[in-house]
Amino acid sequence: MLDQPKNSEDSSGEFTIPPFFEPGVPVIRGINWGGFLALYWKEVRRFFKVQLQTVWAPSITTLLFLVIFTVALGRGGRTVLGVPFADFIAPGLICMGMIQNAFANSSFSLLVGKIQGTIVDYLMPPLSVGELLAGLVCASITRAVLVGFAVWLAMALWPGVSVWIVHPWAVIWFGLMGSAMLALLGVLTSIWAEKFDHAAAVTNFVVAPLALLSGTFYSIDKLSPLFQAFSHANPFFYAISGFRYGFLGEADSPILQGSIVLLAVNIVLAIICYILLKKGWKIKS
Repeated sequence: MLDQPKNSEDSSGEFTIPPFFEPGVPVIRGINWGGFLALYWKEVRRFFKVQLQTVWAPSITTLLFLVIFTVALGRGGRTVLGVPFADFIAPGLICMGMIQNAFANSSFSLLVGKIQGTIVDYLMPPLSVGELLAGLVCASITRAVLVGFAVWLAMALWPGVSVWIVHPWAVIWFGLMGSAMLALLGVLTSIWAEKFDHAAAVTNFVVAPLALLSGTFYSIDKLSPLFQAFSHANPFFYAISGFRYGFLGEADSPILQGSIVLLAVNIVLAIICYILLKKGWKIKS
């Protein structure tokens, strides 16, 4: 064992303890990478343990959307943005599957801890608020990436659909930004919610409508000015449109504008989540 520093004697003849032994003084300085990675792998292993439900089932559901809408609306050589209808909706479905599963993952973690009384497992470890938030968000993004890859692989093997990537940087950027946005929204939901019904309400009345009205199945150029304005106010739209640009080279909105909007939304959500976690709102009694 390493020799422990001995107590020193001050001018008054009393023994004092070195400052780094004082209670309440942090010993870990900088980023606690060990704690962050432990939380990250805990969250990843939690959803990967039931991967049939958390990764592969969403892939099959998204593929069914592609089949149904292609059969119903893609006949007769219909094209959107100059490409076949199936090629148009495929990237949007991939992105929609990613962001919905990012939300599902992060909205579950803290909520189940509050309901089961295991929230102390998140609060007691020597993790800063930023490290706790980053661990939850990164794990949710990981699930989103896995779901996105599974959906992309299934669509690549499906006849009549082309999911060839034209701009990889756009796929990576908008995929990560969209997933991070929903992961942060999920953390915010899990902080606010007190039971699963609350989280389900956010899913049904906020996430699902915004995802379905984000231009996944249509081009907003065909909409009336009022609904076009609504689409431009929907941050999900920029994630879908930018992600689709990575596959088709075409988008419904300026790519730079979408990048800035998503980055700004993520910064605002991250600040709100950080403040609420710092205060322990609805988490610490």
